[in-house]
Amino acid sequence: MSEKSTLKLSPSSADLARAAELLARGEPVAFPTETVYGLGADARSGPAVAQVYAAKGRPAFNPLIAHVPDVETARKLVIWSPLAERLAQAFWPGPLTLVLPLRAGHGIASLVTAGLETLAVRVPAHPTAQALLRRFGGPLAAPSANPSGRISPTTAAHVLAGLDGHIAAVVDDGACAVGLESTIVGLIDDIPRLLRPGGLATERIEQVIGQALQQHATADAPVAPGQLLSHYAPRASLRLNADTAHAGEVMLGFGAVGGDLNLSPDGDMAEAAANLFGHLHRLDQLDRPIAVAPVPEHGLGVAINDRLRRAAAPRDARNVQDFEG
Repeated sequence: MSEKSTLKLSPSSADLARAAELLARGEPVAFPTETVYGLGADARSGPAVAQVYAAKGRPAFNPLIAHVPDVETARKLVIWSPLAERLAQAFWPGPLTLVLPLRAGHGIASLVTAGLETLAVRVPAHPTAQALLRRFGGPLAAPSANPSGRISPTTAAHVLAGLDGHIAAVVDDGACAVGLESTIVGLIDDIPRLLRPGGLATERIEQVIGQALQQHATADAPVAPGQLLSHYAPRASLRLNADTAHAGEVMLGFGAVGGDLNLSPDGDMAEAAANLFGHLHRLDQLDRPIAVAPVPEHGLGVAINDRLRRAAAPRDARNVQDFEG
């Protein structure tokens, strides 16, 4: 789309009808989920999805997540399995994405799957995302609503800071409760594999399925969002596992390790996950190197550290990417 003013919409019925109308015309619209704000487009329309890539400056070889309102809709797009049913019953709606083989007649644009024969699909829990999906009446492909490679947005203000004038509209319904992208589990050959840690702790998934998740190595040709090296990098460099800030640095603390901002003074992982991107946005505005306190590598800390390592990774054009909701 050509650059023009971005509409600021509310979650009212009238504004959601306006958002659905824009989506039906192939325009990209940002909306909140419980994880992060997504930039939605009709997942059945290649030209509509291309508008999202153009707005974000996103590499076209990276697959997207299709957001749907319920399990029944997901079953029409992918080949379902007993394991998928068990996970869906336990965690949908919620911050879990499943990657499954595409069903014949799925209707999903190949740009969404990056030409693969699989689809990443999620049922978001956020009431506004649910209302928009039902009003629109189709699956929405929705990467995070930020310029590719930058910090994921957890408020409408974050969306507008990066994409104002480049997208049709943003539906503002406050801050995202989880604040960390969804956990992605691959069920391509009915062997559950962790493709990306996220807002649902892997321990909870393993309890439901009764087995350990297999690990999937980072790939040059990703089979799901979140498998390239560098992501949502602040303008300044990040130094991880720091006990104190060096001269000229700002400090992102955790628990007893204080700083200019603290992910969670009480060491609460859910609070830290919800604060992660918002705090990075605030510190990034100071245009100084950022030192980050150690975060324990368990529960949601696995996903938090995954995001921090990617934010601190060396950046090049091939390996910079953005995550999905």
